[in-house]
Amino acid sequence: MTRIPEKDRDMMEQAIYLPMVLTVLNRDLSVIQASPFKLRKPYLELVEETMKAVQKELAGVKAYMKTHQLKVMETKRDDAFTMFLFLYKGYEEYHNYFNPRIRNKVQELMEYYLIGRHLSRPGESIH
Repeated sequence: MTRIPEKDRDMMEQAIYLPMVLTVLNRDLSVIQASPFKLRKPYLELVEETMKAVQKELAGVKAYMKTHQLKVMETKRDDAFTMFLFLYKGYEEYHNYFNPRIRNKVQELMEYYLIGRHLSRPGESIH
């Protein structure tokens, strides 16, 4: 059983996932720059603006973690699992994550940052 409250654990998981989102977006940016798109600029701007939003979110996560004495470190990785050490106010916990789960979560976050955050909320007009 974990000693880490859900909110703090969620923030620690964001510290795992958001850098991965940035890595994927950075690679995609390189592919777009090298690709023969007729109009490349809108794609570049979309990815760059998305990266800025993710970086801003990650900065908030890092600040929260520093304030609340939280740290996350990858300790071991194989084909199926990645293990992370969560340091929570002096306590150490090891958490094993199934790599496809990590990939799915990163994909979910990318969909949110690329599309979901731009969609209007219920009750708002789309002007």
